[in-house]
Amino acid sequence: MIQQVLRATATVFFLLVAGMVWAQDQTAPDYKSWEKFAASAQTSINQDTAQISEQDLEDLRATLVTWRDKFNAARDTNASQIKTIRDQIEALGPAPAEGDSEDAAIAKRRSDLNDQLSKLQAPSITATEAATRADGLIRSLDSELRSRSTDKLLRLSPSPLNPVNWASALKVAGQLTGKLYEESKAQLEGTTRFEELRENGPVIAGLVLVALVLLGRGRRWMEDLSQWLLGRSSMRARMVIEMIVSVGQILVPLGGIVLLLQALQISGLFGATWQDFLRVLAGVATVTLFSAWLAGRLFPWNDRQASPFNLLSERRAEGRLLVVSMGFLQALWDPFGHWVVEQAMALTRASVSSATADAASTAATQLDAALAALTLPLQILAGLALFRTGAVLRRHVRNEDKQSVDRAFGDSLILLIGNAVIVVAVVGPLLGAIGYVNAANQLIWPMIKSLFLAGLVLTLQRFVAEVYVVLTKREDDGRDSLVPILMGFVLVLLALPVLALNWGARVEDLSEVWTTFSNGFDMGGVRISPSIFLVLAIVFAIGYAITRGVQAALRSTILPKTNIDKGGQNAILSGIGYIGIFLAALVAISSAGIDLSSLAIVAGALSVGVGFGLQTIVQNFVSGIILLIERPISEGDWIEVGTQMGVVKAISVRSTRIETFDRTEVIVPNADLISGQVTNWTRGNMTGRLIVPVGVAYGTDTRRIEKLLMEIAEDQPTVMMDPAPNVVFVGFGADSLNFEIRMILSDVNFKLRVMSEVNHQIAARFTREGIEIPFAQRDLWLRNPEALSGRYEDRPARWRDTEEEGHSRREAKLKENETPHDLGQPMPGEGFEDADADGGGDAR
Repeated sequence: MIQQVLRATATVFFLLVAGMVWAQDQTAPDYKSWEKFAASAQTSINQDTAQISEQDLEDLRATLVTWRDKFNAARDTNASQIKTIRDQIEALGPAPAEGDSEDAAIAKRRSDLNDQLSKLQAPSITATEAATRADGLIRSLDSELRSRSTDKLLRLSPSPLNPVNWASALKVAGQLTGKLYEESKAQLEGTTRFEELRENGPVIAGLVLVALVLLGRGRRWMEDLSQWLLGRSSMRARMVIEMIVSVGQILVPLGGIVLLLQALQISGLFGATWQDFLRVLAGVATVTLFSAWLAGRLFPWNDRQASPFNLLSERRAEGRLLVVSMGFLQALWDPFGHWVVEQAMALTRASVSSATADAASTAATQLDAALAALTLPLQILAGLALFRTGAVLRRHVRNEDKQSVDRAFGDSLILLIGNAVIVVAVVGPLLGAIGYVNAANQLIWPMIKSLFLAGLVLTLQRFVAEVYVVLTKREDDGRDSLVPILMGFVLVLLALPVLALNWGARVEDLSEVWTTFSNGFDMGGVRISPSIFLVLAIVFAIGYAITRGVQAALRSTILPKTNIDKGGQNAILSGIGYIGIFLAALVAISSAGIDLSSLAIVAGALSVGVGFGLQTIVQNFVSGIILLIERPISEGDWIEVGTQMGVVKAISVRSTRIETFDRTEVIVPNADLISGQVTNWTRGNMTGRLIVPVGVAYGTDTRRIEKLLMEIAEDQPTVMMDPAPNVVFVGFGADSLNFEIRMILSDVNFKLRVMSEVNHQIAARFTREGIEIPFAQRDLWLRNPEALSGRYEDRPARWRDTEEEGHSRREAKLKENETPHDLGQPMPGEGFEDADADGGGDAR
């Protein structure tokens, strides 16, 4: 009993706490406090914002974002009740038109529901109005912050090429060195430090020893481990194992760096500034280690490893050197360079804290000149490295040995990146030399970070492809299949925010874009948001999976046990698939809350396009549905449509695929199968008639021929005896006596083979029996046989007159050196005509 009471008490307590939390979350925003804060923020924005620091603007913006989030959450207040009231109003039917009357009870009920709906919608409308106001204030602050960033970017510093500014750079370097020296001197004074060092000596020595071993031999150990694992793994898994083990080339030395820092901190010999300095150096070492690892992934050491770039070994070695150099220079700028800037600014503020305004301005100018002079060498070295990197990328594209029209998209993108890198490598140091230090830094260092980000994405994409190959065992085409490509696309999408941050985008800007995207946008009266897309995709995927599961169950369990033929089973499965996908789409749209009624006008316009532009597609689709329902043809049928003959391989909703006897596939639109004439040789059964024509010479015994042909037909194993084969004497031909062998085959698919065998046996039996198979003969009748005699007196008078005129004409032409053919001399065969030209031939 006591345990039951305790359980009940705990349950009640839990419900009370949950109710309090829920009530707290559902508490409406304090709109009075918001009005005061919004008015104050608006006053600050309307005044001269130059008097407000950038940090204050950021804090004000963060507070406005918090208020806006509260208002956006309050938009859904009473959402379920509002939906219920709207359903009740719709149940009452449409409101009467102006001037029409309605039942008093229904009218009163409609009025009450509308009043309730207005009250329930009031909090949502108020929250929407407040969120809109907060959004406007946020946009104003963003505009001011972007304006300040632009001004800072375009600020002109003293030129680092001026030798006068070098003294300021040396002064800053001397101040930093002096600060480190003074701190070291202060740390070493007194005996307590040495006593602590003596006490912690064994631990420090052990940490330093392990750190040095990891730093000196860590990479080599990882390479040996990689080779050992590769020798015991399959070919497919080698790249995956090598990739995973190679990460240890970063982690193991990084562990040595951490241990070394820990040992130096335990020693107590270093103050706060020195500890910051050592941590910065550790960051430089870490970035360099990562650069070396990435260089090995992009430009492998040996030719056995796959490389994303088509380069010779010398160019790959140059690529590795460039990647490591750019990583080291980037680390010198960030974090080391930023640490130097912070320390220099702190020293400057300390030196001018009590000075006049003019002295403070002069000190700030000198500091600006010093930082510009210290930054220029890094900018020049980084520009050289970027220039050579762009040349290496261009070299890869040239080594592809492809014309520009045939170049792949990836190569075109690499060529574009290479050209952009070269432009930045030239423009960046020039801007820094002129004095636009911030603009130069904003070009050079983000470009290096972007190249490293692109290299990392490319490496991860190749790793995902190799993992997919290992899992699917598709070594031939797995790397170029759809799944690795989609995963690479996802990696690119994930890298886009990082890329935007590299080029100066603020986190607040990205948050604003994501907030806008999360809240959705209106399209044709329908609000589209990621949550709607997510619900739509999940519900449709579930419906699609259920449809495929039902199809699989029917295909493997239920349909094989029925008397439905294969074509009918395929038709049932296809119909269930189409209906299931259609229902899944409808349920997904309804679950996502998309109201398609507002898209009625768009649907009406699309129907016009369907009626004209998509008429053929719709016709084929409807024809496909008719084919699946009526099933005049099925998969495996031997059909003849138009000039095409073959076996049906697949029937879809748009077209039917036929494999001809030449082993070629023909895609026939379904409309042709419905509207045209189709011969189905194997529909219903496999039997079919074969007719073999035979001709014999005149004078042959026709009864004897009939008997021989009947014996040949009956000897064929595929010829059916019921009905029995038949020999028909069809008539008297021009050259022969014509017979036909008519046979019913049990399998019409062997029609050509049976016909060939029958012809072989006819030729063999006729030869053995001495029966002649005639061939066509033709006699020619000469209408003018006297043309062959050559006697002049036998020729007609008109010929002689014409010939005399011809002699005179030829003699005149011979004087002009013309050939006999040009003079009109009769060519061989003149005067002969085919007797069939005017029906005088005698064909027998």
